[in-house]
Amino acid sequence: MPAMLVTGANRGIGLEFARQYAADGWSVIATARKPEAATELTAIGGVEVKQLDVADADSIDAFVAALGDRPIDLFVNNAGVYGSRDLDREDWLKTLEINSVAPTLLAARLKPNVAASEHKKMAVITSKMGSIADNGRGGAIIYRSSKAAVNAAWKSLAIDFADAGIAVVILHPGWVQTDMGGPNALIDVETSVSGLRAVIDALSLQTSGRFTAYDGSEIPW
Repeated sequence: MPAMLVTGANRGIGLEFARQYAADGWSVIATARKPEAATELTAIGGVEVKQLDVADADSIDAFVAALGDRPIDLFVNNAGVYGSRDLDREDWLKTLEINSVAPTLLAARLKPNVAASEHKKMAVITSKMGSIADNGRGGAIIYRSSKAAVNAAWKSLAIDFADAGIAVVILHPGWVQTDMGGPNALIDVETSVSGLRAVIDALSLQTSGRFTAYDGSEIPW
């Protein structure tokens, strides 16, 4: 049975990832900052819920230690925040920590687990708003910069991890009807995650490092 790990799974896209992969018979490890409050997640059969705060180094250390050498076929970093719309220094640094630094450090820590698996895949949920070429409206500087940073970092991971046979993809989920995306978003979580899974299924070392939308289209950097 293949195993997948998804962070930030208490709601929205992360929750739907856990739900869909569990329904398809995968062994699912899903993380939340407060598992006791993640009632929808804990109600899914076949999902192992673990505590993880990606912005807390001690929490990451404890999580990785508990995971041990367990093989992980697919790691999906979904945990993230929008941050302030104002140029607040502390909020900017916190958003960069959660959206950019933590996913990359966690991927590095999980490299042996993914390399020991059969499928050997990693994915980060980012946003088209991290595309510099696509930015025609401005604004959202904190969020945009944090996503541009994680895009750059994971592009490097795709190159650095190739020798271990690990394929990496940088994913735009679309404008999704979640707490972050809001009720006026264009697609629901089922559509987004189904599309993202198709992209992940098609991922190989030959396509590693691409910035790809849920519908399979490639996004400019």
